[in-house]
Amino acid sequence: MTVTVKLDAALEEQLRQRAARTGRSASELIRAALQTYLNQPDDGAHARSAFALGQDLFGRHHGAPSLAQERKRALAEVASARHARRGA
Repeated sequence: MTVTVKLDAALEEQLRQRAARTGRSASELIRAALQTYLNQPDDGAHARSAFALGQDLFGRHHGAPSLAQERKRALAEVASARHARRGA
């Protein structure tokens, strides 16, 4: 089957550059990209929540556990330090 796809100039240029760099035709790249897209589960992934999208990242980073509770004090300290530097 033959399909016509309209691309904006920037996307067309990216496609041409990738084709030239990889030695593959634009049609090959489009077929591969479409196949990759169609192989993804059709579970509404585009509509997933922010939590679902970042779930694998949560708990991987560490910091002071009281940071949220002490934010006002921490900001006041930063402001005081800046004020002290300006006055010096």
